[in-house]
Amino acid sequence: MSSKSGQGATASRQMVRVVTAAAVVLGVAFAAGHARGTNVLVRAGDDLQAAINEARPGDVLRLEAGATFTGNFILPAKAPGEPVTIRTSTDDRRLPSEHDRIAPEQQSLLPTIAQQGAEPALRTSPGANGWRIVGVRFLGNGNGDLITLGDGGDNQNSYSRVPENITLDRVLVLGDAEKGQKRGIALNSADTTIRNSHIADIKAVGQETQAIAGWNGPGPFLIENNHLEAAGICVLFGGAEPSIGSLVPSNIVVRRNTMTRPIEWRDSEWTVKNLLELKNAREVMIEGNVMERNWAAAQVGFAVLFTVRASGPTARWSTVENVTFQNNLVRGVAGGINVLGFDTDRVSQQARNILIRNNLFDDVNHERWGGNGMFLQLGDEPADITVERNTVMQSGNLVTAYGGTSAAPRPIRGFRFVNNIGRHNSYGVFGNGRGVGLPAIEAYFPDAVITGNVMAGGSSRLYPPGNFFPSLEELMRQFVNPDGGDLRLRPDSAWRSAASDGGAVGVDHAELFRAIGGMGLR
Repeated sequence: MSSKSGQGATASRQMVRVVTAAAVVLGVAFAAGHARGTNVLVRAGDDLQAAINEARPGDVLRLEAGATFTGNFILPAKAPGEPVTIRTSTDDRRLPSEHDRIAPEQQSLLPTIAQQGAEPALRTSPGANGWRIVGVRFLGNGNGDLITLGDGGDNQNSYSRVPENITLDRVLVLGDAEKGQKRGIALNSADTTIRNSHIADIKAVGQETQAIAGWNGPGPFLIENNHLEAAGICVLFGGAEPSIGSLVPSNIVVRRNTMTRPIEWRDSEWTVKNLLELKNAREVMIEGNVMERNWAAAQVGFAVLFTVRASGPTARWSTVENVTFQNNLVRGVAGGINVLGFDTDRVSQQARNILIRNNLFDDVNHERWGGNGMFLQLGDEPADITVERNTVMQSGNLVTAYGGTSAAPRPIRGFRFVNNIGRHNSYGVFGNGRGVGLPAIEAYFPDAVITGNVMAGGSSRLYPPGNFFPSLEELMRQFVNPDGGDLRLRPDSAWRSAASDGGAVGVDHAELFRAIGGMGLR
C-alpha cells in the first residue's frame, strides 16, 4: 500500500483529531445509545492507511472533499463495537439523503480513493468487521477488482476469516473510462450492504466483467437503490468454486437498482453477457429493479439467468433455490429469463422453488436486440417454477422447455403458469422434440397448472381450457397506450376480472410502480 503524498510525517503530526462534544452528523444513522467516537479529519497528503489503522470502533474518518488518496488500502479487523466510518468531509446537507443515490455529477463533493497498480483500491483483511464507507469516490486504473470485500480464494477457507458488518453507502465506483475494469466490487463477505451508489465503466474485451459479484461469502447481502453498469454482468452470485466448504451465498436482497449499460457499447468490442445471474445462491429476493439494454453478444441475450453451476470439481452442493423475482421492469432485451435445472458439466443440486411474479417485460425483441426474443426458457429439469401475473411483450416463444431426448424428456415438475399476458407468436409454449402446446405440456410439464393466461395469436385447441386467445390486434386494444409504452389495462377491459381468482390478468401496475419508485414507468 502507498499513499499519494509519500511524505514521511506520521499520522499523528498530519491529522487533526477532535473529540466531538455533540453528535457527529453521519450519512448512516446510528442506533440510540451509540457511544460517540472521535472525529478525524484526513487532509490531502495525509497517510490514510495510518488513519485507518489507528481508528477505534465508533470513530469517524472525514476525508477532505476533493482530495485524492492513491494506493491499495486495507480495512483491518477491529475490536467489537460501533463501526468505523470513512466518509467525505462534505456536510450531509449537501449530499443526497440516505434514501437517494449519489451521481457522478456530485463527485466534486467527494474525496477519491484511486487504485494503484494491480491490487484493489480498497480491500479487507481476514476477519475485518464494522466498517462504513459513505460519500467516497473510488477510481480504477483498469486492473482487476476495484473494491474487494472478503477473499474469493484459498486465503478465506473458513467462516472465521470472513469480513462482516460492512456498508458502502453513496459511493461512486468508476472503472477506467478507456481501459475498463474487471470488477467493481467483489462481494465475499457477510452482513454487507451496498446502497445508494453508482458503479460504472466496468467493461473489458474478451473477459467477463461484473459490477458486483460474490461466490465465497455467506451473506446476508443487501444491494439496494444503486446504478449498476457492467458490460458482462451487473450482479452475479456464484461462478467460482467457494473455498469454504458447502458455502452457498444466501439471504440476498437485490432491490430498486437500475441495471443497464450505455447503448454506445453495442458498437464496441466490450464483452456483453447479461444483467443478473445466479449460479449458486439461496433465499434471494430480486424486487423493484429496472433492467435494460441487453443484446445478443457473448451470450444469446437473456437478461436474467437462474442457471445452477458447480463452478469447480468439488462444489456439488451448488444450487439456485428459493428465489423470488417480482415487481421488476425488464425492457430492451434480446431475451427474458433462462432457468437451468442441473449443471450440464458437473454434479450440482437441482434449481428449484423459483417465483416469477408481477413483472413487466417490454421490448423483448430479437429483431431489435438479436437473440431469440424468448420470454422464458426452462432446461434440464428445474422444479417448482411459478410464473404468475406478468405482462410480456416478446417476439419469440412464450415458454420453451428442453432436456433429455424427444423420446424421454426431462420433466419440469411443479410448473405453474397462471394469469399472465403475452404473445403466442409462432410457437407459444414449446417443447424441444415435441412441438407446440399440449404435446409439449404433456411431455415436459406433466403436472402443470396453466390457466388464466392471455396468449394472443394462439389457438385454444392447443392448450388447456381456461386460457384466452385474442388476436394481436385485440391484445393491443386492451392497453391504455401501447404505442406510447403504457401497458396498463384499460378501465373497461374485460381482462380486469378474467384471472383465475377473479382479478386482473397481467402485471398489477400500481404494485409495480410502488416497488420501483416510479423509475421509467408510467
